Amino acid sequence: MKKATIKVTAILVLLVLALASLASAGAEGGKVYRTLDEIKESGKINIGVFSDKNPFGYVDENGEYQGYDVYFARRIGKDLGVEVNFVSTEAANRVEYLETGKVDIILANFTVTAERAEKVDFALPYMNVALGVVSPKSRVIRDLSEIGAEDQVIVISGTTAEDYLIKNNPEIQLQKYDTYANAKTALENGSAVAWANDNTEVIAFALENEGYEVGIPSLGSQDTIAPAVSKGNETLLAWINEEIIALAEEKFFHADYEATLVDTYGLDYEESLVLEGGGQAK
Repeated sequence: MKKATIKVTAILVLLVLALASLASAGAEGGKVYRTLDEIKESGKINIGVFSDKNPFGYVDENGEYQGYDVYFARRIGKDLGVEVNFVSTEAANRVEYLETGKVDIILANFTVTAERAEKVDFALPYMNVALGVVSPKSRVIRDLSEIGAEDQVIVISGTTAEDYLIKNNPEIQLQKYDTYANAKTALENGSAVAWANDNTEVIAFALENEGYEVGIPSLGSQDTIAPAVSKGNETLLAWINEEIIALAEEKFFHADYEATLVDTYGLDYEESLVLEGGGQAK
């Protein structure tokens, strides 16, 4: 009995190892994404958006997704003729969700960087962005040199703000959070001297919360926000690029801004933030 049990156990172990090897090989060499035709045939597209980043992607009091990115996502679904399935994502999960096929598109305030472009394929951009730093008015940080050795700065894990500070200012202590809600709470509780993030986010925070000021409105380079798809998903990428160019004819992203962002930023920021036709529109 013991020999038989050992033999069966050994066979089971070998089967598990073989299945694990096959799964690994499939993940490395197989196609994890769905092509444009496959998405159309399914009748549904999975789009990753934020659920806690008002006014870009958030869930309202009725449990509905809203925001600048969500407005665009709904138009994509309409023009493709499919239902949109919103998948809530955090900043640190955006690349992973594409690499594993959990979503077809990421529309989550995704800044284009060379490092990210090695792992995902970016479509044409639809928004301009830079980094910014917000801090309490009782101690406004106007230059990174004003941050002391004992001070901490809040960042969201997986964002360009985190990457920038680690690379350019490794002496600054970072307080990292996975969600925007927790980052905002930490700043309000005074656990750090400032919060570094996309300037659109910190400007919105300062406008909506008394007692805070964006002392550094632009940090580092001027970047862009763009949709992203899984690496190699050429058919979906080409369709999104064509869609962004076509939408410029009706100034879609200006309409998006005025429907979702104007209450936060007013009209003064519209021309500097909105990017029609991937920057190719005149």
